[in-house]
Amino acid sequence: MISCKRNEVKKVDKEFKENDKIEVYNFEQLQNFLQSDQDQTYVVNFWATWCKPCIKELPYFEELQVKYKGDIKVILVSLDFPSKLDSQLIPFITEKKIQSQVILLDDPYENEWIPKIDSTWSGALPATLILNSTKREFFEQSFTQEELENEIMKFKNL
Repeated sequence: MISCKRNEVKKVDKEFKENDKIEVYNFEQLQNFLQSDQDQTYVVNFWATWCKPCIKELPYFEELQVKYKGDIKVILVSLDFPSKLDSQLIPFITEKKIQSQVILLDDPYENEWIPKIDSTWSGALPATLILNSTKREFFEQSFTQEELENEIMKFKNL
């Protein structure tokens, strides 16, 4: 079920551009996005299509990606089942017109990788990691647009 190789899955819906992909990673591969030595701020949101609070806050992350393009990189890490990629995740991304980078995390060893993201994380969704070269904050909560914007402002004079 789990592969240590990075799998790139082409989006199959006709509305997707041909070169768009949902990348499928195990946790080891995802760790590259969880360490920043650059001035750019990363916003890594852990979510799933079955999580109502996650769905409610997704537009706020999309807005950040547009508003602070170049200064902020939003990465949406889906914790949906890999078997639901074609039937659930891709149609959801199409319907919601998600423009941020989407990664499907395919790693069943959550008891090992959850504390590596943050020692306080219970595994509940949504969860968000905001980081840059000088600061790292973890939030096990859903955000309002204003709350998310306020947290981003703490990371950089944007």
